[in-house]
Amino acid sequence: MKNLISELLLKLAQKEEESKELVAQVEALEIVVTALLRQMAEQDQQALISSVEGALDSVRPDSQVPVQDAEMLHQYVKKLLRHPRT
Repeated sequence: MKNLISELLLKLAQKEEESKELVAQVEALEIVVTALLRQMAEQDQQALISSVEGALDSVRPDSQVPVQDAEMLHQYVKKLLRHPRT
């Protein structure tokens, strides 16, 4: 029983470490996208935003992807492009 608990705790610690790494990757990407957008002229920003949003709108999620997950992706992309980090 102790071995099982030890293994579960080890797996939980590994998952937590993977989660931290993913959060760091996402935050790094947000910083990069924000910096790139700030360096662009307003007209170029709007063209890029329209292009990305248009591409997202034209893609139909796979039937195995829950609609809620696809909507969440759309919302995060919109937030990132329209309201970047300060």
